Amino acid sequence: MSISLHEASVPVFIQYLETLSATLGKAAAHAAAKKIDSAVFCQLRLFPDMFPLSRQVQLAADFAKNGASRLAGQEPPRFSDDETALEELQSRITRTLAHVKGLPKAAIDEGGERPITITVAGQPVNFVGRTYLLHFVLPNFFFHVTAVYALLRANGVELSKRDFMGALPA
Repeated sequence: MSISLHEASVPVFIQYLETLSATLGKAAAHAAAKKIDSAVFCQLRLFPDMFPLSRQVQLAADFAKNGASRLAGQEPPRFSDDETALEELQSRITRTLAHVKGLPKAAIDEGGERPITITVAGQPVNFVGRTYLLHFVLPNFFFHVTAVYALLRANGVELSKRDFMGALPA
């Protein structure tokens, strides 16, 4: 039995974007309970040369929407990267989920051999859809989702593996 590109992408993006949203909700509740300005969380970094939490969320959302859009043969929507509050990051996740859920399943499934060219570090990089998803999009998506979890957990937000994984599909 084979797995389709849609099955390997959209449900995964949905599951982990929903858990990312719930994680940000826990961060907001933690900030309120501790009387901390929740915007402080947006600037957290694991190390000075790494992106802050706000950029990690933006990138996770971008890898989901851009990856799924390109697999479907569509131009990805552009979102401004100006979120400075947890609520604004939640809105970005909501917009990303709506976009990804609205992409045609058949178009994504047909994207396995579709040529995809992106720019990385100012240089064009060429993929076919399957390789793009499995070796570029998914690893980057999970890297940024994991970074958000690690930042919040390291700064006192009570999170567990279940918070990272979310509800597993049947």
